[in-house]
Amino acid sequence: MKKHNYSAGPCILPQEVFEKASQAVLNFNNSGLSILEISHRSKDFVAVMDEARALVLELLGLEGKGYQALFLQGGASMEFLRVPNNLLKINGKATYLDTGTWASAAIKEAKSFGETVIVASSKESNYTLIPTDYSIPSDADYFHCTSNNTIFGTQIKSFPVTNVPLVCDMSSDIFSRTLDFSKFDLIYAGAQKNMGPAGATLVVIKEEILGKTERNIPNILNYEQHIAKESMYNTPPVFAVYTSLLTLQWLKNKGGITAIEKENEAKAALLYAEIDRNPLFNGVVNTKDRSIMNATFTLKNTEHQETFDTMWKAAGISGLNGHRSVGGYRASMYNALPIESVQVLVDVMKELEKKFS
Repeated sequence: MKKHNYSAGPCILPQEVFEKASQAVLNFNNSGLSILEISHRSKDFVAVMDEARALVLELLGLEGKGYQALFLQGGASMEFLRVPNNLLKINGKATYLDTGTWASAAIKEAKSFGETVIVASSKESNYTLIPTDYSIPSDADYFHCTSNNTIFGTQIKSFPVTNVPLVCDMSSDIFSRTLDFSKFDLIYAGAQKNMGPAGATLVVIKEEILGKTERNIPNILNYEQHIAKESMYNTPPVFAVYTSLLTLQWLKNKGGITAIEKENEAKAALLYAEIDRNPLFNGVVNTKDRSIMNATFTLKNTEHQETFDTMWKAAGISGLNGHRSVGGYRASMYNALPIESVQVLVDVMKELEKKFS
């Protein structure tokens, strides 16, 4: 039976990426060696790293605009502390928008480096909306936001205009929609949503914002060191970078971010229409703040849960349960999820309605 993978991450990737990656595990570039055993300093892998970094900038429209793309280790959570280490001046001030669990975790790390101001938070509403009524102090060293909230299912649709460096955690919606990425000074994202397997983190930085903190930054945490070493300061996550390259190539061949955005909007529209129409279900977050990547919803009557769970699992659906901290259901519709899988879920929801109407 075909599986319909709604996992929030690690998540679904294109089938052709799995096929090419599996071949590389056996024999990479006809070298007689596996991608898992080649030297990261070998000519073949250096070419992979160079192409992956260049393709990131190309897809984001940032070529020739003073940005560097890095593939690093430690997950997006490592960037929670790398960001203030590299951008928060001694006796300076960082500003954050609190929109969910991961934003809160980033704020916690920043507080250990200096003054950290939360300009707005949706915590009191259980993170079911994106705050809009806030201002960013002009003397801040940077402003940090999280573009998409995987756990709660909200997404920032309009980013603030500010004169301070704009930093964004795009872990769960990078490469999913068209934005003017040049408005951002630093973007980071764990690979395991729209790029590749867990183990690598993409960081895109405008070089001119670095080197201004007067901090003594440990080399492993210093973006300038990683730029100087072209993402090779220490041994990179070779397989994760290679698989990310395959996914970026797949995306480019599909027509880039503009093309995938249309598919993502169609998937989200199909599922949200059913959530809103079906009398057995409730959407969790404010309609205008709904994520096109992670749709969260609940059953109005929990007595239907056992039946619904049995039905969607029987249909080959995987990974639909909500995050353990909030419950309910979460349909993660990342780039590689086909609309056919969304239709299967919608059909199950309609069948449930027939059973209990």
